[in-house]
Amino acid sequence: MRRLASLLFLILGASLDAQTPDPEWPRWRGLNADGRWNPQPLPADFAKREPKQLWRVKIGSGFSGVTVASGRVYVMDYTKSPETESVHCLDATSGTEVWRQSWPVTYGKMDYGTGPRASVVIENGVAYALGATGIATCFDAATGKIIWRRDTQKDFAAQIPTWGFAASPFIRKDTVILHVAAQPGGCIIALDKKNGAEKWRAGDDPAGYCTPELIAHGGHEQLIAWGPEHIQSFDPDTGSANWKHPYKITYGVSIAQPLFADGTLIISGYWHGTKALRPGASPRDISLAWEEEKEICGLMSAPLHKNGLAYILDKHNGLTAFEIATGKVRWTDGNTLTPKDRNPQMSIVWLDEKNDLIAALNASGELVYARLKSDGVEELARHQIIGKTWAHPAFTKDKIFARSDTEIVAWQLW
Repeated sequence: MRRLASLLFLILGASLDAQTPDPEWPRWRGLNADGRWNPQPLPADFAKREPKQLWRVKIGSGFSGVTVASGRVYVMDYTKSPETESVHCLDATSGTEVWRQSWPVTYGKMDYGTGPRASVVIENGVAYALGATGIATCFDAATGKIIWRRDTQKDFAAQIPTWGFAASPFIRKDTVILHVAAQPGGCIIALDKKNGAEKWRAGDDPAGYCTPELIAHGGHEQLIAWGPEHIQSFDPDTGSANWKHPYKITYGVSIAQPLFADGTLIISGYWHGTKALRPGASPRDISLAWEEEKEICGLMSAPLHKNGLAYILDKHNGLTAFEIATGKVRWTDGNTLTPKDRNPQMSIVWLDEKNDLIAALNASGELVYARLKSDGVEELARHQIIGKTWAHPAFTKDKIFARSDTEIVAWQLW
C-alpha cells in the first residue's frame, strides 16, 4: 500500500503542487518524517540570496518542533507563572494567532524543565499534541476545539522520564501511538484517534525520548520503538512483539531517530555509540551487523542517508559520514556546521538530495546551506535567523519556520 501511495504521489506530483503552493510539514521531520525537503526551483547561488523575515511572534519556552499544514503553523510552549503548556496555531502568512489552547501542568524537578518537547502532528484536519508531563490532546486543527484529552499519567499510569515526555505522536491508520511507558506493559500505547480510548499497548521498556517509526522489510511493516533498555519491533496494527535487541543506555537517553536504509537499522546513542541491526526474512528475525562505540555517537540530531552512506551528528567530531554496511567513518566536518558542545545539536534536511545539498539549523540559530562531498562538507551560505535553539524547524517550499525559547519566526528564503 505504501509503495502504491508513493507511486501515485510521484504520478500526481505536478497537480498536487499546483493545488498546494507550499508543501506541508505536518509532523516532525516533514511529510514522511524522513528529513526530505527538496524544494524546487532552487537559487543558482545561495550566497547571493539573503533571507527576508516575514514575521516574528513572541512565545513561551520549549523544545517542541514547528509543524505546518493548510496555511497554519503549530507550536507548543510553556509559561512558568502560572505553570501552563499551550498549543499555538498561527497564520503562516502573517503570524497572526488563529487559536490557542492551554492547560495547567506541574513540571516539578524535571531536568531542562523549560517546556514541551514533542511536535504537534496534523493529519486530515486534526491535530495531536503530547505535553512534557503526558497530557495528550486531540484538536480540530482549524478551530482548536478539543476533541478528546487524556492525562497519560493518571489514566494509564505512564511513568515520566527524567527529561519529560519527548516523543511526538505517531499516527497509524485509526490509532495515535504514544511512547509514554504506560504501566504495565505499555512502553508504547495505541489510542483510538476518534476518542482517545486505549486500543492496545506493548513493550516493557521505560519511556525514552524517541518517536516510534515505521519500517518496511521483506514485505512486512514493523513499528520500531527505541527505549532506554531495548530496541523493539512490534506489529504496527496490533502491538504484538516481533523482536527486541538489548541496548541499555546511560541516563536513559534514547533520543536520535533510528535510520533504516539498505536493509539496515542504525541506532546511535551518545554514551554507547552505534548499533547496526539487520532484519531477516521473517519479521521476528534480527541480527547484529556491526557496532561502533567511539566514533559514531549521536545524541538528538536525526540522520540522513544516500548511496550507502549515513550522515549523523557525532558528539565529538560534528557531522560524520559513515558506511551503512560496515560502520567505517569516511569523514567528519570537525564541528564546523554547528559549534562543538557537551550537547551538540543541529537539525539537518535534504535541500537537494539529487545534488547532495543539505540545509541545517544549528544550535546557534544559524541556517547553513552545504554540499556533502566525498571527502567532507562544502559550506555554501550561512544566515542568522533566530537565537539559540534545539528545536526542529519546519520547511515549506521556499520558507522556514523556526522557534527559540522566546519567539517563533518565519523567513522567505529566496
